[in-house]
Amino acid sequence: MLKSALWQGTAAEEVKEAAGRVYRRMIGSDTQDWGMNMNQWDWTPGVGLIAILHYAEALGEKDAIRYLENWIERNKEKAAHAKVINSMAPYGVFPELYRRTNRDYYLETAGDIAEWMVHEAPRTREGAFEHTVTEKASFPEQVWADTIFMAVLFLARQASLTKRTDLAQEALRQVELHFRLLQDGETGVLYHGWDCTSGNHMSAARWTRANAWIVIGFPLIVKELKQVAEVPSELLERYRVLVDGLLQYRNARGLWHTVMDRSEFYEETSGSAGIAAGILCAVRLGLLDTGYVEEAAATCRAVLSMIDTDGTVLGVSGGTPVMKTIEDYNRIPLIASLYGQGLTLMMLAEWIQADPQ
Repeated sequence: MLKSALWQGTAAEEVKEAAGRVYRRMIGSDTQDWGMNMNQWDWTPGVGLIAILHYAEALGEKDAIRYLENWIERNKEKAAHAKVINSMAPYGVFPELYRRTNRDYYLETAGDIAEWMVHEAPRTREGAFEHTVTEKASFPEQVWADTIFMAVLFLARQASLTKRTDLAQEALRQVELHFRLLQDGETGVLYHGWDCTSGNHMSAARWTRANAWIVIGFPLIVKELKQVAEVPSELLERYRVLVDGLLQYRNARGLWHTVMDRSEFYEETSGSAGIAAGILCAVRLGLLDTGYVEEAAATCRAVLSMIDTDGTVLGVSGGTPVMKTIEDYNRIPLIASLYGQGLTLMMLAEWIQADPQ
């Protein structure tokens, strides 16, 4: 079934070649432009690093693992100046790099960061990680879907590496809080954010990329936590309801609009790629049944068509805080970005792993 759904009219070599182009575009970027600047310690390159690890594991790319090690060596001194929840993303590769290299630096640094997250990172009144950022902006008492991928994934991986049930329980708590505060009970999809002070979803945008962070982040978190703790059935059901809800908003071409229930808004590639990656990952890990692959197939082919000849992923919206109005989301410009590259690379890596040959 996987082959009939995903590979009809698309050769495996075509997907692998596209993944290689997307990867090389990421690591070959020497620009200082915010979206593609790989040499900073923040969430944008962090998404890129997590995606490169995903790609390396799918294809056995040892050069990609060496790239991750070299990147950390070049940039690790910058981490001290970026100790906020949104810049935890680069640490997401540390547990696996420790497994591969046995270097104490990875283990000790990841241990220190996990302690900071659990005991010092700012929290909202509900106990969720407050979405703090490196930019000159403050979002007090705000919960964003992004945090699950940027920070909680690392915490789950560190829990798995060290077999620490306290870290596993904190990761589960954060997932539960984010689902409870962000999931729309009527449609099943997620709002971009929640303001704990006002007790509302602010502009109440059903932003596609916000949903993507959790659709791909959740199965990766469950994969790690299953080694340490029992994942509540309620979370697994919430995830299935989320995916089912999202599929109701996908357009005829296989993509989601940047705000999914506003069909007059532009199509957005990174969120669409992240959702497809998450669905395929969840099927691979047994969290969704194989029938969902058919749903992901159309999106995969549509995203593939958005990769330029030089590996740039097109149709990616720029950095997006919770906007004041829903209309503001449609005014965010399209840019080349490491998170657009990264979510697309993760989708391609999952597509490759779904090949039964």
